[in-house]
Amino acid sequence: MKKLKHAILNILTLGSYKRRKKPSNLENYIKDIRELTLNYQTKELQKKHKNPLNKFGKKCFSQSDEDGITIEILKRIGCIENGCFAEFGPGDGMENNTLILKSLGWKGFWIGGENLSIKYKSNEKFSFIKDFVSLKNIIELTLKSKKKINCDDLDVISFDLDGNDLFLVDELLKNNLKPKLFIVEYNGKFPPPIKWSINYNEKHIWDGSDYYGASLASFNELFEKNDYKLVCCNAHTGSNAFFIKKEYLKLFDDVPTDIEDIYVAPRYFLHNVYGSYSFSHPQSVKTVNKIFSEN
Repeated sequence: MKKLKHAILNILTLGSYKRRKKPSNLENYIKDIRELTLNYQTKELQKKHKNPLNKFGKKCFSQSDEDGITIEILKRIGCIENGCFAEFGPGDGMENNTLILKSLGWKGFWIGGENLSIKYKSNEKFSFIKDFVSLKNIIELTLKSKKKINCDDLDVISFDLDGNDLFLVDELLKNNLKPKLFIVEYNGKFPPPIKWSINYNEKHIWDGSDYYGASLASFNELFEKNDYKLVCCNAHTGSNAFFIKKEYLKLFDDVPTDIEDIYVAPRYFLHNVYGSYSFSHPQSVKTVNKIFSEN
């Protein structure tokens, strides 16, 4: 607690508040202190977590600290300059796990049920298909998208469909769609060794409850069978897990081998306040549009 008080005092003394719009009432002050407290807690968790990969967590376009972890993993496996990505469930295009790769000049595709808020052109560098993904169409949609961007092998796949993810990921793996890095959203409510998943339902739509996706242990079992290794769960919210092909394991000898030492419990309540002190200006559609016009 003394460290937290010291951190708050430092920020106030350094004039961070002077650079921000002055709160108009007590409620705004309380909100600001709460945000500062939560961000401080996250930084402490990143430093103290048994997995050293967590300290690389940073937000650019991801929901929380996934971008930094992704970049560090790709640096280690020597796949940062260029590559091919795929994202299932990219949202409206303003916040997801592969937009950071697009900004690096990678080519790739998105598949999801939402309309995009950004301007884009489907060409040899990027493709978007608006469709509800199921076991019936996931392979067809994936192969069609790969062909559009002339991609032989995917380097990164990110999965966040809030429902049948375990079954759909399994279908990709069965069809030899095996990237160097696989990022999946897990249901953090169920800690290892609990194996849990929703029942497959083609018409499933997340209702905001804890009935979604699958536990980390269930995903880990699936990926282990396909020669992948869990290397990280994001420290900020405990919602995304990172799996790499086992052939790259020697590059991650500092990562714990026990799943319980990698698991991060859910901290979803932090999502809406992440980065308010690091990212004081709201993200603009113009910023993302510029990325798509240049890459």
